[in-house]
Amino acid sequence: MIPTSQRRPEDQALESPAAAGPVQVQITDAEFARVRILAMRLAGITIAPSKQALIIGRWGGRLAQHGLSTYDAYLALLSSAQGGAELQVALDLLTTNETSFFREPKHFEFLKKEVLPGVRRGARLRLWSAACSTGEEAYSVAMLLAAELPHAEWDVLGTDISSRVIKTARVALYDLARAQQIPSDYLRRFCLKGQGPQAGKFRIDHGLRERTEFQRANLNEPLADFGRFDVVMLRNVMIYFDAQTKERVLKHLVPALKPGGYFIIGHCDTLAGVSHGLTMCSSSVYRKAQQ
Repeated sequence: MIPTSQRRPEDQALESPAAAGPVQVQITDAEFARVRILAMRLAGITIAPSKQALIIGRWGGRLAQHGLSTYDAYLALLSSAQGGAELQVALDLLTTNETSFFREPKHFEFLKKEVLPGVRRGARLRLWSAACSTGEEAYSVAMLLAAELPHAEWDVLGTDISSRVIKTARVALYDLARAQQIPSDYLRRFCLKGQGPQAGKFRIDHGLRERTEFQRANLNEPLADFGRFDVVMLRNVMIYFDAQTKERVLKHLVPALKPGGYFIIGHCDTLAGVSHGLTMCSSSVYRKAQQ
């Protein structure tokens, strides 16, 4: 083997077979079909027929961790009495957690211009960031509410099916690179720059963290009673659900909206062909009827 110091750049990725990592277990068509059924049943997630490599990439390490040689054996573990904790790990690995601060800024402009001016002095506004991932959406809303509602009470709930991302959201510590989309005045007011061991990171201000709660919740199942909300945000999630799952999720979420409350989905999402009982305000904003 050529010593590392003598290799050309184009040779850097070449290694002898002995240096390669463990061979990943391949998944059969029958096993993959069972994984797709499990993902739909537990989380309402539709896994495309072409995504076998995704499952191998995300679950392959778990098979190695447990010394298993087939995906059927791993599925058996997940359905066993001892598989509860591993089932949560498997779900965490299946879910997509792409997010960012102030993602899709038109929704924040809508809240600022159309919703928040109507909040009366001394009133309380409640907002639910469903499928909140690692917390960036929930904290973005908290910054907006803190800046725009100095005369009113407010609180934010963030929920996600993944217990792993909920833990990250509660810690509220992020890489500085993720702060690029935060308005500069919000960054100064609501974010603390890390020092020493936390250099290169920032943390959400304690005051905002106190008013932003995070809980695990599977929107595909009956939900705990979190109370009622003026705004529910479920953005960039519906795209992963089929029509039946969308209706089931909306059946769980819409009752949590106060009369006149707003339901906001992502610009890539759609509720077309789904029964929900809401009035469309724009392509991604819906409203519950006043009573």
